[in-house]
Amino acid sequence: QLQLAESGGGLAQPGGSLRLSCEASGGTLDRFAVGWFRQVPGPEKEAVSCISSSDGGTYYEDSVKGRFTVSRDNLKHTVYLQMNNLRPEDSATYVCAAGVGYCLGPRFRPLAGDYWGKGTQVTVSS
Repeated sequence: QLQLAESGGGLAQPGGSLRLSCEASGGTLDRFAVGWFRQVPGPEKEAVSCISSSDGGTYYEDSVKGRFTVSRDNLKHTVYLQMNNLRPEDSATYVCAAGVGYCLGPRFRPLAGDYWGKGTQVTVSS
């Protein structure tokens, strides 16, 4: 079935930028809503952003609003998360999830089986 792979993480300075990619293989993302989550050590998983499949609407967690932009390129089967004006508190492992579902604000809510990537690490530090 569908597999997701994130890329684009790395080390950035405060105020810098990174662009994360969530690329699908074995299928497409055009029918799916896609969400970005981030995890720090511990059980918490914070919803960062979500892009819907039905109307293309985009949604953001308050702390990233105005700094992050989620977009979709269906021809490349890829969803991007452009991260600008990075802050140290943005450091986390960023994971994408996709499936038939919807965006409840920045939170992706699946209605059927969902697919998850393994994550890409983002470190923001001087």
